[in-house]
Amino acid sequence: MNKDNSDFFNVLRNIANNPETSQRGLAKNIGFSLGKLNYCLKALKQKGLIKVKNFKSNKNKKNYLYILTPKGISEKARLTVNFMNLKMKEYDELKKDLEKDVDSSKN
Repeated sequence: MNKDNSDFFNVLRNIANNPETSQRGLAKNIGFSLGKLNYCLKALKQKGLIKVKNFKSNKNKKNYLYILTPKGISEKARLTVNFMNLKMKEYDELKKDLEKDVDSSKN
């Protein structure tokens, strides 16, 4: 999983869990700067993975609702599978290294 996909995965996952969170809240949850989050949100919107809606009844027009589109839900699922495969591969490699270390310490 490349860096952009990892960033997009984190944003999509956080939007799915907290659709009414502000940009500042999302940035804080993910550990991104506000500028980086804004860049990711624009890219995800251009790709058709999220919709951004204003709360119409809210007087503060800075509040937005972030919604995953069906395409966004599919992409999040695909990125989740890739992320899990990567973590399983890392786990297997660490397990092999640990077993090798244990075997070499026995000799």
